Amino acid sequence: MFYLTEELFFPPVHLAHSSGIIGLGGDLSPERLQLAYQSGIFPWFEDGEPITWWSPNPRMVLFLDELVISKSMRNILNRKIFTVTFNQNFRAVISNCQKIKREGQNGTWITDDMIEAYCKLHELGIAKSVEVWQNNELVGGLYGVDLGHIFCGESMFSKVSNASKVAFIALVEKLKNENYKLLDCQVYNEHLESLGCREIEREQFMQILQNRI
Repeated sequence: MFYLTEELFFPPVHLAHSSGIIGLGGDLSPERLQLAYQSGIFPWFEDGEPITWWSPNPRMVLFLDELVISKSMRNILNRKIFTVTFNQNFRAVISNCQKIKREGQNGTWITDDMIEAYCKLHELGIAKSVEVWQNNELVGGLYGVDLGHIFCGESMFSKVSNASKVAFIALVEKLKNENYKLLDCQVYNEHLESLGCREIEREQFMQILQNRI
């Protein structure tokens, strides 16, 4: 494990600890965050902890053609009860992701500093959001970091049933239309698996990230 200083540097990801942690410290400047994502690394820590940088092995991803849309979800989409927009209210999306209650979690890893850091990335056109509306109310969405050929999903929220799934599906369809290679989902969970995401070796992920395959 590496302790980061003010120097803009990340070690190669194969040097990460078996837990996936590759470094502690540094900052959340736009320059460091960009370098992190371009290096296959992302920050994940709770308030009061040092900034912790991760590059897990295996890596949870969605190959866009493998998206699974259930019959009930297709019915919801066909009924057009939601409206989807892109990059219309990034701050509201990330703030809702911070506040939403999640099963098995006492708090949130989206600190106030994290919100400000990603809002700066959004202003630079790097962090992006998907908003889901119902009756002109923001009821769901997601945000992440756009690398041009890979979209690194960070967090989703839903105030009504299926709103976050609508955001996810809308994003995948947009990425497919724009010839992205995959959606990075970082670490495993059952909800993502139900949507078609799967784990791959970190080395394969890095080859795709670096446009080697």
